[in-house]
Amino acid sequence: MQRITPATAGDLFDIAATRRIEQAAAAALPAHALMQRAGLAAARLAMAIAPHARTIWVACGPGNNGGDGFEAAAQLRHRGFFPVVTFAGDESRLPPDAKTSLQRARDAGVAFAQNPPSAYELAMDALLGIGSTRPPQGTMAEWLRQMHASAQPVLSVDVPSGLNADTGVLPKDAARTNASTRHCITFLTLKPGLYTAQGRDAAGTTWFDDLGCSHITDQPAAVLTGTPKAQPRAHASHKGSYGDVAVIGGASGMAGAALLAGSAALHAGAGRVFVGLLDPGAAVVDTSQPELMLRDARSLDLSGMTAVCGCGGGEAVRELLPRVLATAAALVLDADALNAVAADSALQARLASRGKDGLPTVITPHPLEAARLLGCTAADIQADRLASARQLASRFGVVAVLKGSGTVVSDASGAPPAINLTGNAALATAGTGDVLAGMIGAALAAGRPAFEAACEAVWQHGHIADTWPADAAPVTAGTLARRAPA
Repeated sequence: MQRITPATAGDLFDIAATRRIEQAAAAALPAHALMQRAGLAAARLAMAIAPHARTIWVACGPGNNGGDGFEAAAQLRHRGFFPVVTFAGDESRLPPDAKTSLQRARDAGVAFAQNPPSAYELAMDALLGIGSTRPPQGTMAEWLRQMHASAQPVLSVDVPSGLNADTGVLPKDAARTNASTRHCITFLTLKPGLYTAQGRDAAGTTWFDDLGCSHITDQPAAVLTGTPKAQPRAHASHKGSYGDVAVIGGASGMAGAALLAGSAALHAGAGRVFVGLLDPGAAVVDTSQPELMLRDARSLDLSGMTAVCGCGGGEAVRELLPRVLATAAALVLDADALNAVAADSALQARLASRGKDGLPTVITPHPLEAARLLGCTAADIQADRLASARQLASRFGVVAVLKGSGTVVSDASGAPPAINLTGNAALATAGTGDVLAGMIGAALAAGRPAFEAACEAVWQHGHIADTWPADAAPVTAGTLARRAPA
């Protein structure tokens, strides 16, 4: 069994691939062996989460996910725990494996009840698995509401009930209370929906058990990249070895956004950072960071630079975008630059032409900016974040960084996109997106391939927030930028 952390690298498989893998595994094993292994793994994790528990509520559904719950209850009872099973289903319609595990639970002396126990130390959600096509309703919905409103921990079996294992989307009326501490043990494959959209909140800490079936030949739907490999710097190097970044933005009243991006690029290791401000009345030097070379944005020659364009750019950035798109050696487009592209078909064509010309380009939209680029709604983007990121990358020939919980990074090659596991709600503050854009710009300027540069910067950006000292002041974009690792 493996705990999945931001350091974990691995392949993620969609529901269709998981079904094929499950069928192949079951065919290679004795009857009922796979469910017995799943139930034992769930029971072992339950005992680790609540080693001193007396009563464990196991809520079982009408399919094989419920069968895993029956099997877990039997294993817990054999080990001296007191599981109480509530069953939302029809015994006569249970699949054969689940029916066998139900009988094993009865033979083990497991208690069955119509209603959840009034007191328990752990709840196990074994109601609905990856095959569910309808949201939890009636009794199941009420049981989920009760367990998630409780202060006791919840362990989901394979996936949290109702969660789409491909997209990470929960039904609109699903319980979203955060009182319970959540864990999820997933079997055979890691599922992308556990790590993006609403999946991370729904699943909590995730654990993986391949049930002894590690040989997989299917193509993954996505990947977890894990901790980036260190890129040591040669002693015999100089500022020219790590490239020039030109930040273009900071229209009237918004210079701070451009300065944040510049600061992040500087601290992330760019050799030189020019901040091309669009506000003609801006200061000629940032006295707090004199290393940043402030310039008029229109005076910069971008042919040998990595441009980070759009941070605080307002409407003024639109005028410069044609030249930026045509001349920047490498490019990160963020914020107002993306909004300008979304509103102008000619700029969209210029952006797409960069991909055809092989010029490294990264776009960093949040869901609303992504929706503008694709002509849909933010809800459409969030309904399938992997597909949205792939569509952005393919349409514009870029590396697309779709920000949010479980940021998705995709390129136009058709390779599986990456889902990032670092970061937390401390990043939900103004300016942190500008910092990310600057960090990606520094990685591009140092010569990193665009997809790798984006994945590494996204990981590091979130890692800073994850490792923020508990006794330090809250995260701000300015302090975040100053901690960007070179």
